[in-house]
Amino acid sequence: MSELKKPNRSLRTILIIWFLIFSIVPLAFLTGYSIKNYEKAIDNELMQRLTGNAREISVIMSDFKNTLIQKRNRYFEDTKLLDLISKNQINGLKIYSQDLIKSELANTLNFFDSKGQLVISVFKDAAGNAREFTPDKQASIFLPDDTLKSLSTVDEKIYIDFSVEKKLTLIILTKLGSKNNKNIGFIEQSLELDKEFFAKLKQRMKLELLVLKKNGEVAISSHEDFNLYKKDYFNQHVQPESNIFFDLNIRDISYGFIVYPVKWGESEFYLAIGASKTESKSVLKKVNYAFYSVVGIVMILLIIMTLIISNLVLKPLNELVKATENIQNRDTITEIPIKSDTEIGLLTESFNRMSKNVVQARLDLKKKILELENINKELMDTQAKLVHSSKMISLGQLVAGVAHELNNPISFIFSNISHLRDYAERLVKIIESDKKSEIIARKKAELEFDYISKDLIKLIGSCEEGAKRTRDIVVGLRNFSRLEEAVVKEADIQESIENTLQILSGEIKSRIQIHKQFSNVPLVQCYASQINQVFMNILSNAVQAIENQGEIWITIKSSELNSKEAVEISIQDSGIGMTQNTIDKIFDPFFSTKTVGQGTGLGLSITYGIIQSHGGDIVVKSQPKVGTEFIITIPVKMNS
Repeated sequence: MSELKKPNRSLRTILIIWFLIFSIVPLAFLTGYSIKNYEKAIDNELMQRLTGNAREISVIMSDFKNTLIQKRNRYFEDTKLLDLISKNQINGLKIYSQDLIKSELANTLNFFDSKGQLVISVFKDAAGNAREFTPDKQASIFLPDDTLKSLSTVDEKIYIDFSVEKKLTLIILTKLGSKNNKNIGFIEQSLELDKEFFAKLKQRMKLELLVLKKNGEVAISSHEDFNLYKKDYFNQHVQPESNIFFDLNIRDISYGFIVYPVKWGESEFYLAIGASKTESKSVLKKVNYAFYSVVGIVMILLIIMTLIISNLVLKPLNELVKATENIQNRDTITEIPIKSDTEIGLLTESFNRMSKNVVQARLDLKKKILELENINKELMDTQAKLVHSSKMISLGQLVAGVAHELNNPISFIFSNISHLRDYAERLVKIIESDKKSEIIARKKAELEFDYISKDLIKLIGSCEEGAKRTRDIVVGLRNFSRLEEAVVKEADIQESIENTLQILSGEIKSRIQIHKQFSNVPLVQCYASQINQVFMNILSNAVQAIENQGEIWITIKSSELNSKEAVEISIQDSGIGMTQNTIDKIFDPFFSTKTVGQGTGLGLSITYGIIQSHGGDIVVKSQPKVGTEFIITIPVKMNS
C-alpha cells in the first residue's frame, strides 16, 4: 500500500499563513517601525549630546582667545614694556618678560621689533618655569613677509599652527604702537594644546576626540588607533555636504561621531567627537528581545488556535482523501462512517457509493485482462512452436537430403583416392626403374618428370584431404539433423558443439579464433536435434556479432542445477555486445536487433523454450563493445 499522497497546498497551511498575515505582520511592522525610530532617536540624542560637548570645547577655545586678548590689552597699557620694546633693551626685556610669562595663559611670548625680527622669546618649560631664548645675530628670525604685509592693514592676526607634531598652537600676533601710533614692534602669544590637554577633555567628557585639519588629516587624536587610518579617510566627513553624524568602530566598540567646525580668528579646524554606543545598543538589544519574544508567543498561540480550528474542519476531508488512496491500493470496498448531516456528510455518502462501483468495475476489468493475457500467451506460444516445428522439419529434410545426395559421390571419391595414390606410385616406380633408355630419360627431362612425380603425390594428398573434410561435413549434417531421433537419448555435448562448429566453418574461416576448454562431462539425456538447434542459434549469433577479426571461447564443465548433476556450457564472444535494455528483451518472441529480412526474432525465444523444456537454465551477460556470454546449464537426466 502506497503512502498517502500529500496535497500541493494544505488548507491548514493557508489558514496559518492568513492568520499570520493579519496579525503578526502588522505587529511586526509597528514594532519594527518603533524600533527603527527608537534607534534613530538614540542616534539623535547622542548627536545632540556630542554637539553640546563640541560647543563646550568651542567655548573653551573662545575663553582662551578672550583671556589672551585681555592679557594683550594690558600690554598696550604697560608703558614699561612698550618702552623696553621701542628702545630694544634686550636685557631689561628679558627680565621683565619672564615675570609676564608667569601670569600668562600662553605658553610662549615672542617679541619682535618694528621690522619683524625676533628680539626675545620667553616660554614655560615642562615644570612651569620661565625660560628665554635670544637668537644670535648670525641666525636672525623674522616674521614671514605675507604676515608683515597683512599686519600693515590690521593690528592683529589670529590663527593656528600644526607645525609642531601632536600639538595645536593657538596664536595671536599683535602690532604694538607708541602714543603717536608709530609701530614699535610685535608681540606674539602662543598657546599650545597638546595630547595631554585633549586626554583630560576625553576623561572629563567620556568621549573620543580628534583634531582634524581642513583637508581631513588627523592632527591630534585621543586614541592611538586613529593613527592607523589613511590620511584622507576623514576627508569625506569634513566636506560641506557630508552627514554630520557617522558611525565608527574602535576595537570592536561602536562609536557615534560628529564633526564640528571651530573658528580661531582667521583659521578654522575641525573637532571629531565620538561617544560609545554600547549602552544604547544594549537598550536596543533588550527592546529587540522583547519584540521577538512577544511575536514568538503570539505566533505560537495563533498556530495552536489555527491547528485546533483547522483540525475540526480538515479531519473529515483528510479521512476522505485517505479513503480515496485506499481505493487505488485495495480490491475491497472502502467506506467512511457518516458523522455529519452537512455537505461533508453528503460527500461521504457519495464516496461510499462510488467506492462500491469502482471496486466492482476493477474486479471485472482484472478478470478480463487476465483472460486476454492467457489467450495472448497461448497464441504466441502456439505460433512460436508452429514456426519452430516448421523450421526444424524443413531444415532437417533439407539437411538430410543434401547429406544423402553428397554422401555417395563423396564416398566414391574418397574410396578411389587411395587407389589413385597407389596407381600413381606404381607408375612412378616403373618409369624410374628404366634408367638405361635414353628416350625415356630425354622425355623425363623434357616433361619435368621429377617435379611432376613429387607434385602429383601432393595433389593426390590435397584431394584426399578435401574429400575427407567434405565427408566430415556431410557426417556433421547428418548428425545435426537427426530427424529420426524424436525421442530422448543420451547425447555427447562436446560432439554436438564440434558438429555445429563444423557446419559454421565457412563463416568462421580464418577471421575468428575458437578457444575450447572441454572437461570430461557425462552424457546428457535430451532431444539431440533440439540441443543442436540451441548451439546453432547461439554460435551463429556469436559469429554474426563479430564484425571483423575476433575470438570465441567455449567452455564445457560439470555443474549443479537445483541440487542435481548438470553440464554447464559457456559460449563467449568478443563481438559488439548488448545494452541492458536489449538483454531484457532478448528472449521475447519476434524481438530482433537485425534489420528487416535478416531474422524472424524467434531464434533465442526458441532456444529459451528448449532449455526450459529440458529443465535447464540460460543466463546472458553482455557489455557494449566488450562482448556477450551465454551460460547454459542442462541437467544430466531429464525429469520423467
